[in-house]
Amino acid sequence: MRCPSCGSLDTQVKDSRPTEDSTVIRRRRVCLTCNFRFTTFERVQLRELTVIKRNGRRVPFDRDKLVRSVQISLRKRPVEPDQLEAMVSAVVRELESGGESEISSEAIGEIVMEHLRKLDDVAYVRFASVYRNFREAKDFEAVLGELSADELARAALLRK
Repeated sequence: MRCPSCGSLDTQVKDSRPTEDSTVIRRRRVCLTCNFRFTTFERVQLRELTVIKRNGRRVPFDRDKLVRSVQISLRKRPVEPDQLEAMVSAVVRELESGGESEISSEAIGEIVMEHLRKLDDVAYVRFASVYRNFREAKDFEAVLGELSADELARAALLRK
């Protein structure tokens, strides 16, 4: 592992431990050249994914880009970082276990929206507004109508 401070490849693992959900290994490392300490995370990757963008361009899937886009929609929302991490891990697992090595950006967006909808309604609407490229207030009304219909259906199920 290359040291982020000096670039040396001479680093040593000082401590390794799994995260709470045991899907990631957290490693504390030290650079033997400059003594800089840093943390790395190791995850299982089932397959290399390629994203097919709307314009047809193909790019490697970037988990960090997914995290950043979801973080934007969750800004100032009462969602813990662990919940975000669990949601992103679930999305990535779903993508990797789908059987395809190439997946469209639209399909990724739909899967993310499905998970966000369960996590936080406001974040779901924010993400949907960018993903679906809302241009008018009626676009927001349609999504809010979907959420209201879901709430009514859940309430009806609870009453039974």
